[in-house]
Amino acid sequence: MNEISLQMREIARDLLSKNEVNLVLGWEKGSHWYKSAPLFINKVEDVDRLVFDEFCHNNLSKYLVDLAHHEAKVAIFVKGCDSRGINRLIQDNVIKREQVYVIGIPCRGLKDPDDAVGKKCGEPVKDAVKCQECRYPNPVVHDIMVGEQVNATARGQETAALIEKLEKMTQDERYNYWSRQFECCIRCYACRNVCPACSCRECIFDRAVPDWLGKANNLAENQFMHLTRAMHVAGRCIECGECERACPMNLPLMALNKKIIKDIEELFGENDAGIDPEKKPPLGHFELNDPEKFM
Repeated sequence: MNEISLQMREIARDLLSKNEVNLVLGWEKGSHWYKSAPLFINKVEDVDRLVFDEFCHNNLSKYLVDLAHHEAKVAIFVKGCDSRGINRLIQDNVIKREQVYVIGIPCRGLKDPDDAVGKKCGEPVKDAVKCQECRYPNPVVHDIMVGEQVNATARGQETAALIEKLEKMTQDERYNYWSRQFECCIRCYACRNVCPACSCRECIFDRAVPDWLGKANNLAENQFMHLTRAMHVAGRCIECGECERACPMNLPLMALNKKIIKDIEELFGENDAGIDPEKKPPLGHFELNDPEKFM
């Protein structure tokens, strides 16, 4: 058992035993050695299930959306990307800061569970792409920190290379590329369900009146879904990469999100969503000096 997991258990035990929180959100080991699943505990006797290892991928901040209308005080363990989700939800008025007790865990990078399939515990597993490209491994908001902060150095350029390749294509070539991707979509909504920026009380895709999205799984409907969602999170994406990780069809969703982030920053300046809860998202308000090149 590593030191961080032991400290997590002590913190959770103390908070629950003193009734300072009603619920603790963390991770536990799953059915395989390379799986670590979200854990919800409200009893002191369950704290020994808490762990933190190289497979704690789930961004737990998403679960706060369902707890927003309850009076419970929640303790939540967060990595750097998860903590940006906390600020994102506060800024969207989904949760109040006083509702959550945030326990930060500096993240040294997670491993790719798909690469671990078929391997024995202890065998080398490649780093997750989203962690290679992470610029905020240390929590940006916390009440208490577990472990020492790590150097914030992004190593990977896989998504950036794909974006550069797409930008060099003609419009027809880009359309054909994304059409091939969206044709593979099975519309399971895993990308939406796992995303902290998708925090609407009622999703447009679930509405029956009016019926914005048809039931047929075809290219046109899939294009509408993905482009609508991409614009919904534009300027609000915290780059946690959960949408791409959760996608069973391996769609390059972060290339779409990061291309939009790049365009927004070229228009409005630097905008790292979820860093400053007081900073308004660029597409969530307007200023008189906003660029109007499209008019």
